[in-house]
Amino acid sequence: MAYTGAEFYGVIAYPVTPFTAEGSAVETATLKAMVESLVTAGVHAIAPLGSTGEAAYLNEYEFDSVVDTTVGAVAGRVPVIVGASDLTTANTIRRAKYAQQAGADAVMVLPVSYWPLTEREIFQHYAAIGAAIGIPIMAYNNPATSGIDMSPELLVEMFTAIDNLTMVKESTGDLERMLRIKALSSGSLPFYNGSNPLVLKALTAGASGWCTAAPNLRAQPCLDLYAAVKEGNIEGAEKIYGDLAPLLRFIVGGGLPTTVKAGLRLLGVEAGDPRPPLLPLEASASGELQAMMAQA
Repeated sequence: MAYTGAEFYGVIAYPVTPFTAEGSAVETATLKAMVESLVTAGVHAIAPLGSTGEAAYLNEYEFDSVVDTTVGAVAGRVPVIVGASDLTTANTIRRAKYAQQAGADAVMVLPVSYWPLTEREIFQHYAAIGAAIGIPIMAYNNPATSGIDMSPELLVEMFTAIDNLTMVKESTGDLERMLRIKALSSGSLPFYNGSNPLVLKALTAGASGWCTAAPNLRAQPCLDLYAAVKEGNIEGAEKIYGDLAPLLRFIVGGGLPTTVKAGLRLLGVEAGDPRPPLLPLEASASGELQAMMAQA
């Protein structure tokens, strides 16, 4: 089943990619269990192979294995949005095609390049991917990790010109950018919040969903926050956000793969260490995270 952009909504959970003890391979049994836990908890979509999933550090066999395991574990219960980004257009297309063939409902693409890309190059990158697949594309703007910043004007232009570029994940933490996307597209381009600390303001401003790794550690408050905003219970949402905010700031500030894997370990779920050059959480920070989760 292919979901349309309008059907991607809510809390979109980003699982980590678990590795074996020596870090040499993806631990697919653990990944399957983690995805099952997220779906059972009630998240609205699963998005493997983003920043949280350490997609930049996987070879192609490992990438394909994560796609197959995730799609199989979800089993059609919620949409699966696969991060298909790569340095080259050719391999991004390979990854996007594989995701579609495996049964993913959409792909998320972050433009990453050693050389800074012009708007013409960015546009052609997405146009080529769109022409190669038949499922929706979520354009992902995160200059902090990609080094490339896509303007609201460019994103809306691509939305207008590329048939299956149907949604945008905005991770700059700039609410004005989201409002600009909304205004330029007359509200027709769905935008999704990728900045955890901004979530309450973004959802209140009309974001279609929240792309987040936080449900790996505290799924229910994330779902409650989204539900409260949708119900117009802003006072309740503010209370939930106040409780969640320290954790949201911590996992972003310490690096999502590093902090989320450390948090999972505290919960008794062994997902291995992040893959070098990333390192495990320092002992002092681990104690801070443990205290934070104990209070929750």
